[in-house]
Amino acid sequence: MPSTPVLLTVTGLSSTSGYPLWFPDTDIRPFNVGIGTVVNSTGTQTYSVEHTFDYNGTISSNFTGWVSSAATWYANTGIVSATSNANGNYAFPVSCVRLNVISGSSQGSVTARLIQAG
Repeated sequence: MPSTPVLLTVTGLSSTSGYPLWFPDTDIRPFNVGIGTVVNSTGTQTYSVEHTFDYNGTISSNFTGWVSSAATWYANTGIVSATSNANGNYAFPVSCVRLNVISGSSQGSVTARLIQAG
């Protein structure tokens, strides 16, 4: 039975609305994640799906939480500066995935649906 899809949605720009995050299960082998994005408006949203390899778990008793703004983010090469519906995947483990709406209408929205194998 497939995994439950994860939905990440941004209305407006990520710089003002936030960056929705998803932490995939890196213990699932093989690590495969399918991604489908939909521009939910007639606006001209420009967006990217991004990932980081930065560790997201507890690394010591002094660890107070994972801070996404301190992570190094890389654009998914299949969904970078997109302006229409797109799809892509991850065939390699990543620590976290986020949706980043870079420009467009404050009323426009983009949704990313992610499904992990397993």
